[in-house]
Amino acid sequence: MRIDILTLFPDMVKGFLNESIIKRSIDKGLVTINVINFREYSKLSNSQVDDTPYGGGAGMVLRCEPIFECLDDIKTPESFVILTTPDGIKYNQSVAKDLSLNKSHIIIICGHYEGFDERIRTLCDMEISLGDYILTGGELAACVITDSITRLVDGAINKESLDSESFTDNLLDYPTYTRPREYRGLEVPDILLSGDHKKIDEWRNKKRIEKTMERRPDLLEKGR
Repeated sequence: MRIDILTLFPDMVKGFLNESIIKRSIDKGLVTINVINFREYSKLSNSQVDDTPYGGGAGMVLRCEPIFECLDDIKTPESFVILTTPDGIKYNQSVAKDLSLNKSHIIIICGHYEGFDERIRTLCDMEISLGDYILTGGELAACVITDSITRLVDGAINKESLDSESFTDNLLDYPTYTRPREYRGLEVPDILLSGDHKKIDEWRNKKRIEKTMERRPDLLEKGR
């Protein structure tokens, strides 16, 4: 898989590529992640990429030319272009899984400033929002999307770990414990020490349902 992140602030993105599962996946050759500063595609003498909006209004707007020029350079017939924007669909695990399984080349455009020229939308196959709040720019959203996709690539994480994660089967994850068995009066449930793996699996599944009912009943509604 290849992921290209288009941004004006590459240092905001590069840091997370050098740690944990993302770095291991890159080192294994499971994914290639490129961070592209689309300022390099500006045709203006001062490399300007923004301008005041037609019709007036606050803030600066990203010009469309640098984005168009950049995509002309890197886009292929297999490319799937994502725009990070508050207007997009709300991102979730189902979308992450679909992108990871079905797309071989993903391009993520990070918006910034007051907004972007509306014509940039014509380049995109999907618009994604992380939630009902505003970020300074799309870089953090691009990192979240990249992380959630990469960890689902075959070989990035043990499959058994993925099968029981939160949001699998519209359920949250079960509670987990490790040593010590007792700490400050808090004890590990006896069932986890029983060695009876059938009963442990039943307990874990029960806890997943109980936890989801308590904290995210909306997920259970989706699964019906």
